[in-house]
Amino acid sequence: MKVAAMLVSAGVRGSCLLLIIITCVGFGSARITSSFVRSEWPSVDIPLDHQVFAIPKGDNAPQQVRITQGDYDGKAVIISWVTPDEPGSNKVQYGKSENKYDSSAEGTVTNYTFYNYKSGYIHHCLVDDLEYDTKYYYKIGDGHSSREFWFQTPPKIDPDVSYTFGIIGDLGQTYNSLSTLEHYMQSGGQTVLFVGDLSYADRYEYNDVGIRWDSWGRFVEQSAAYQPWLWSAGNHEIEYMPKMGEVIPFKSYLYRIATPHMATNSTSKLWYAVRRASAHIIVLSNYSPYVKYTPQWRWLREELTRVDREKTPWLIVLMHVPIYNSNSAHFMEGESMRSVYESWFVRARVDFIFAGHVHAYERSYRISNIHYNVTSGDPYPVPDKSAPVYITVGDGGNQEGLAGKYMDPQPEYSAYREASYGHSTLELKNRTHAFYHWNRNDDGKKVPTDLVMFHNQYWASNMQRRRLKKNHRKAGIATDH
Repeated sequence: MKVAAMLVSAGVRGSCLLLIIITCVGFGSARITSSFVRSEWPSVDIPLDHQVFAIPKGDNAPQQVRITQGDYDGKAVIISWVTPDEPGSNKVQYGKSENKYDSSAEGTVTNYTFYNYKSGYIHHCLVDDLEYDTKYYYKIGDGHSSREFWFQTPPKIDPDVSYTFGIIGDLGQTYNSLSTLEHYMQSGGQTVLFVGDLSYADRYEYNDVGIRWDSWGRFVEQSAAYQPWLWSAGNHEIEYMPKMGEVIPFKSYLYRIATPHMATNSTSKLWYAVRRASAHIIVLSNYSPYVKYTPQWRWLREELTRVDREKTPWLIVLMHVPIYNSNSAHFMEGESMRSVYESWFVRARVDFIFAGHVHAYERSYRISNIHYNVTSGDPYPVPDKSAPVYITVGDGGNQEGLAGKYMDPQPEYSAYREASYGHSTLELKNRTHAFYHWNRNDDGKKVPTDLVMFHNQYWASNMQRRRLKKNHRKAGIATDH
């Protein structure tokens, strides 16, 4: 299959970087396995006394502040925070001017235990009926211990509105994690799509599990208090630890992390959907039942019928385990979910499926394996113009280190792969075009590495059909409707 590509120059700190923008949908000769090897910082967690984990000043001051989308269409946020010593106020004051809070909302407060660790008081507050494309200031806490932040609501849902998402996965709390987070904060991203494995607190035992959830919450606050992070859960959130008496999956995650699942008729925080700007975003859980007739299966079947590409042309799916992956780490772990949902993804013309889990970066061509079954059919992935692009971004920086062993030779479905830490951005320009960008963390420097321009699945196919009909009419040829 032919690969259409063009070369562009991009200035990077005074140097010239040659980037390939691939606009095709199938296999091609441009497959790349990067030979870059970095002298990475040690994959160890930052010490608890580091300034990035600093506890805010003041008695019972709110900490671990973060926001996420609070409804289906982007006119609400859920603000979450923790007060360490006592419940304190569960009120959020907010307004459109700094230091002028003319509205307020009441939230809920809860806590939990994990082994002998007792969490602080976890607050979740829904702030709704907001105006689109508006900067809001908000205040939480009591008296001199109160803290102030701000956030920007998204533009009104529209097929041609421009919006930039960041994509981060498997972050953890190492110096590499800090590099990723700081670089993302300079990227211009407006909302984070997080593809699972948050704190890596399950790498610890006993009371240290809860302590490392707290440190991670303070760590990401520098971004997550000011823009929504849309969460999906990974295997490190399961925290099944029977020797400590902890056998409830996702216990810490479900107490700490808020999602707008009820706005989309989901029965679990672990799977849900939102619409934001020109995107319809679906979050799935690899570690919850998803086969036929399960709640997640029924929910996804219904949610796909709600997708309106005339309003939100970009259809994005988030999960933790990649369906296509040519790294030796976690190879084919996504096969069972692929067998259940891939035909749905192709039929719905999903644009992108972002995953983590593998601690490296990889981007695929548009491929599918929907014709395979155990008795007949093509056993290999083939080019498919209706299929998603699969992107693995499990390279946030966690303490388990990089997954540097890829299958050799590189499979034909794999377009670019590299074992480095980094983050991605996806800039939706309008209903037809988007720019995707993966940035490598090169020993603390932000290095743009993989830049791709994508055509929208729905509108590109519509335009092709319209051109075909127009040409047929000119030639006097009848056209199916």
